[in-house]
Amino acid sequence: MAIDETKLNQFVMQAVGDFAATFHAGNVVIGEQLGLYKELAKQGPSTPAELAQVTGTNERYVREWLGSQAAGGYVGYDAPSGKYSMSEEQAFALADEESPAYLPGAFILAASALKAVPRIAEAFRTGEGVGWHEHDSGLFRGTELFFRPNYAANLVSSWIPALEGVEAKLKNGARVADVGCGHGASAILMAKAYPKSTFIGFDYHEASVQAARSAAEKAGVSDRVTFEVASAKTFPGKFDLVAFFDCLHDMGDPVGAAAHVLESLKEDGVWMIVEPFANDKVEQNLNLIGRAFYSASTLICTPASLSQEVGLALGAQAGEARLKEVVMAGGFTRFRRAAESPFNIVLEARP
Repeated sequence: MAIDETKLNQFVMQAVGDFAATFHAGNVVIGEQLGLYKELAKQGPSTPAELAQVTGTNERYVREWLGSQAAGGYVGYDAPSGKYSMSEEQAFALADEESPAYLPGAFILAASALKAVPRIAEAFRTGEGVGWHEHDSGLFRGTELFFRPNYAANLVSSWIPALEGVEAKLKNGARVADVGCGHGASAILMAKAYPKSTFIGFDYHEASVQAARSAAEKAGVSDRVTFEVASAKTFPGKFDLVAFFDCLHDMGDPVGAAAHVLESLKEDGVWMIVEPFANDKVEQNLNLIGRAFYSASTLICTPASLSQEVGLALGAQAGEARLKEVVMAGGFTRFRRAAESPFNIVLEARP
């Protein structure tokens, strides 16, 4: 077998980058948890000892952590002064939870998902599923922190306006269901933007529903947004808008969920389906975004679906054509792509 040493070395160095990134993820989680990013951004250029003092942490640990962050390009380092700092861009992405580019949630999500690797590896052999609720609790918080910035940047400004006639209804007062609501970020964002409308978030995971209720109280919108425990095939009520945010592909029976949504819509109601961005063919998804979503889907989304009834296992890279098949099989007659972003496609379905 002839080995091209140049290509081999390139591949090995690519793997070294992944190896480093895997360890780096844990360090990002530590930085978020201990407030290291936030304090470094606040304090400005600091030595390890100075950052340790203001965060109540150990200087030796902080020194090693800062070295890893500087090597990864997440903070800057000035050799003459021995001080570390963050650029405006780094601080915007790592220290500001309200930023539309806030990144630590992605690493919390990934690090939490990795804790299930032994269980997922066994599921590869048995074909059994692993439920969303069976993951480490950090996955739920990480998911909210990961998706919320993207929703904050796009939901009210572009996604809802792209749905025909929906924004006007919300401004005048509509009834909205947010199914698979998790910790409630999407419902709370809509409630803030459309104070005349009422919102009900549904999720089968009781701990997430409790977290969503607390978040609504903190945001001051609990008078118009409530959260209840219910599945996508059992949630009650009639609605002008039903929204699914990054969850349809996780469901065991998405066709059954679609059929229930159809029954739950008012005559002129709309189903908004937000899904991870994907093209219809595997070869079209062999890129950085596809890599992230295929990998997450292997550890989280596909096992979740396989743990439920039917177990259709669409996966996070199902693509618009496959999603349309599911929606139409549930009884809808109109379907279109309303909007997209680098990370999502927004689909509109009507009876």
